[in-house]
Amino acid sequence: MSYDARIQAAESDPQQLEQLFQAARRSDEVGDFRAAMLALHEAAPENVLLTAWVYRLQSLTEETGKVGRSINWAAAIPLSIVTGLILWAISGEELALSVAVPQVFLWWSPIATLSALTFMALTARRDTGRALALGLGLLAAAAYVVLLEPAFGAPWASEQYLTLAMIHIPLLSWTALGIYTLGLRSSAIDRFAFLIKSLEVMIVAGLYLGAGVAFGGITMGLFTALGIILPDVLTRLIMVGGFGLLPVLALATIYDPRVAPAAQDFEQGLSKFIATMMRLLLPLTLVVLVVYVLVIPFNFFAPFESRELLIVYNVMLFAIIGLLMGATPINGVELSSKLQKVLRLGILLVAGLAVLVSVYALSAVVYRTFQGELTPNRLTVIGWNGINIAILAALLVTQLRKGRERWIEALHAVFSRATNAYLVWGLFLLVALPILF
Repeated sequence: MSYDARIQAAESDPQQLEQLFQAARRSDEVGDFRAAMLALHEAAPENVLLTAWVYRLQSLTEETGKVGRSINWAAAIPLSIVTGLILWAISGEELALSVAVPQVFLWWSPIATLSALTFMALTARRDTGRALALGLGLLAAAAYVVLLEPAFGAPWASEQYLTLAMIHIPLLSWTALGIYTLGLRSSAIDRFAFLIKSLEVMIVAGLYLGAGVAFGGITMGLFTALGIILPDVLTRLIMVGGFGLLPVLALATIYDPRVAPAAQDFEQGLSKFIATMMRLLLPLTLVVLVVYVLVIPFNFFAPFESRELLIVYNVMLFAIIGLLMGATPINGVELSSKLQKVLRLGILLVAGLAVLVSVYALSAVVYRTFQGELTPNRLTVIGWNGINIAILAALLVTQLRKGRERWIEALHAVFSRATNAYLVWGLFLLVALPILF
């Protein structure tokens, strides 16, 4: 019987809950117990006993997912090396696609994700079949793009499809990691915890990338100073092979596959830093949005005439979604009621202004489409704008309905449902664009 069911059966019996917790400690399953407790508390926040347990578990972080936390470097390092070597092997110009795009730009995320899934399955010692099926599915998606890309008649349409595929296959790869971690049915808090950990992994990967770029630049600079020009094959080994080391190493550094997402450590280290940074960026973003909304009337038709400005709008919208997600607490325990009130107000104001700017940008894309023609890029932008506007609108509506008492749980629910829309639209674009165009 799962911990969810056992806790539900004992939720009105303090002694039985304590016995269940002690049994979880003896079985080294405190992380699973905590994840189940958080999910049940999210569903019934009025239950005083469950609330007390949430506070207790919050103060006993050494007994949660960090129990036995040790990074499985024995699996992470070999898998990282293999990933880097594979990406290096397929990065040559002779393997470029028909529009001179190197195939490594298309295959890197499925290959890296297969290695990441393998690492998670080996570390958690479970669901190896699911990890393999998801990894092979991603490789099949990349192969689909390679086979269908020549079907586009015009070179510009083929180039647009490849560009969109290079953006959306990493999205599907991230979704595959989520499906492996969460399964097909999961609580809102587990989904939200997975989103936050995904953000942390990306930031750590960026830090590793910065260090790798510095190391690679110094290495190549030293050889150049000696008058030695490295051959292309070695340059690609340093650049592409080095990049291939990062995904699994970043995942291994941040995420423990042996415990549920909600039972991961969010209270110290990089997790605490990222949450604090996102909340500090919130007022700055609010100021920028206020100024921009005030300036729009003085240059109203700029996005209707500039494609580059529309690209900036879309990047901004995704960045705001990520900012709001990163600023949202896992639970309200670490914040005072006053800070929660200020944070909620900031999130609502940023979301509201972002909706105004996004509707303005969407109208510009639709206008340009009617003035010209529907292209793969424009269809993609219209869809993503619509989805992100719907997410922000749902955030505002649920906050007004739920009020201050359950505002954190309401945000978790909105962001967790958004993952379904991202998956569906990403798959649609990958599969349908060759058919439609």
